[in-house]
Amino acid sequence: MNLHTAGHRRGVVCAPHAAAVEDGRAILAEGGNAIEAMIAMAASIAAVYPHMNHVGGDGFWLIREPSGRVRAIMGAGRAGANATLRFYRDAGHHEIPSRGPYAALTVPGAVAGWMLAFEAAKAQAGKNAKLPLHVLLEAAIKHAREGYTVTRSQAQLTADKFAELEKAPGFRDTFLLDGKPPEAGARMKQLAFAATLDQLANAGLQDFYRGDVGREIAADLERIGSPVTRVDLEKYEAKIAEPLSVKIGAGTLHNTPPPTQGLASLMILALFDRLRVAKAESFEHVHGLVEATKRAFRVRDRFVTDPDLIDGNLKRFLDAQYLDSEAGKIDAKKAARWPAAYGEGDTIWMGAADASGLVVSYIQSIYWEFGSGCVLPKTGVLMQNRGASFSLDPKAVNALEPGRRPFHTLNPALAVLKDGRVMAYGTMGGDGQPQSQAAVFTRHVTFGQTLEQALDAPRWLLGRTWGSSHTNLRMERRFDEKLIDQLMSAGHDVDVLDQDYSDTMGHAGAVILHPDGTLEGGHDPRADGGAAGV
Repeated sequence: MNLHTAGHRRGVVCAPHAAAVEDGRAILAEGGNAIEAMIAMAASIAAVYPHMNHVGGDGFWLIREPSGRVRAIMGAGRAGANATLRFYRDAGHHEIPSRGPYAALTVPGAVAGWMLAFEAAKAQAGKNAKLPLHVLLEAAIKHAREGYTVTRSQAQLTADKFAELEKAPGFRDTFLLDGKPPEAGARMKQLAFAATLDQLANAGLQDFYRGDVGREIAADLERIGSPVTRVDLEKYEAKIAEPLSVKIGAGTLHNTPPPTQGLASLMILALFDRLRVAKAESFEHVHGLVEATKRAFRVRDRFVTDPDLIDGNLKRFLDAQYLDSEAGKIDAKKAARWPAAYGEGDTIWMGAADASGLVVSYIQSIYWEFGSGCVLPKTGVLMQNRGASFSLDPKAVNALEPGRRPFHTLNPALAVLKDGRVMAYGTMGGDGQPQSQAAVFTRHVTFGQTLEQALDAPRWLLGRTWGSSHTNLRMERRFDEKLIDQLMSAGHDVDVLDQDYSDTMGHAGAVILHPDGTLEGGHDPRADGGAAGV
């Protein structure tokens, strides 16, 4: 599978798994548009990359229409009706468990997002609409029913997290072979999930919430002790929202609004733009982005929550005057103190674009690797643990309440550049998402590296190592030693990883619609996918 491809005239896609890339390319080849290709890829990647995402998780879309309008689809699931502080305290918990039925406390929002995207695809196709839902889901059904090849990352993460996951209902039967973590290259099936996709293809996506599939999901959730109810599923809907945006020298940047951290991603690039850094891979480049991240994350951690509960308009943090002031507080030579918390996450980002001018940035997640670990036996749905990010402290910014949407690290990005290019880009990686977005964007757009170079270049992550209370700046070992010395001298607590390419840095990708109508795509060498077009 190619990691980079360019010069296409009809469409281009990229994804972190080769099968999803091929399934999206096939939809474009059949005459489908970028949204239809993305729906096919979203279903496909749940079937072949289940440790990173599934339909029991959430999903967020940015869609740039041929008219130039950019819209967001927000598939953020809400906490179940029984997810109360008392529910957890009566069960003896002082914090929400990260695995098991009590971690599966939010409604899956991804499929509801597919529903709105499918409507948007039909609206864009108009009279030329010719790809029904069963065609879009066909490849995913085949992967789940006939089997898929276990990737290196699925094998590794199953082994690494085995002790946490083995007791989660349904996990052992679905994701182990002979009671043991599978080896890379092994063949696995998701037969119940295949049947669910087949039912959705025939009955419609709404069946996931308000039909036979929804009934079975609710019954299994009740059986294992999850606080999500049948009514929670029946009344759930994804929403269309206005994206957040900010203008920088290169053009206009778009990202998703709360409850996602899209605000932080936009702030990082807007602050960095004001630093007027002249050279890529310099101390000023890395230091500037790290310091911009610190300022953006402080705002994020204080204010971003369920939009229904936000007091005031967060757009104020994207005002030029505020950004000028914040950029002025960044010390060009010294690292600011950094006590913030770390957010772990496992997610996929995918992009698609077509000749009509449709450009799609999409992210789908179950939060941590394998989410809650709970696989519902009747439907094969792997439930997310996104609700573990809630707090049982009623005074916290993201306190648990029934019906509340949790904070999301997910945030797909899209840029409309002054030179006429439209770029959809993103990555998985929890707190690393805004940082890897910024690294790829500045390298490619600000400093003119090729897309392939920008995705391949070494990356960093400011945050806490899993299981450790020590905050540091982790860097892949391909960075120049002089740069690392400069960062340490400036007060950065640097940890050089023993890997050239680390999954810790996320799986980034991008698709670009050029002003001459040609299309380009690229994906990360750290992942198992690539890019393809027609």
